[in-house]
Amino acid sequence: MKIYCCLEHTELALDVMVDEIELAPVFEKIENSTDKKSCEYCDNEAIYVVGN
Repeated sequence: MKIYCCLEHTELALDVMVDEIELAPVFEKIENSTDKKSCEYCDNEAIYVVGN
């Protein structure tokens, strides 16, 4: 499971992931991606990916 999020929704994405997998998630900044992703909670560009 991966959640792409903007800076504004980073805390929400971390909370959702912890609730889902009950472990500390992997939190990475998206750098130099040619495939731009949108935040899963708004229309802003995702700058972080939170996953397990």
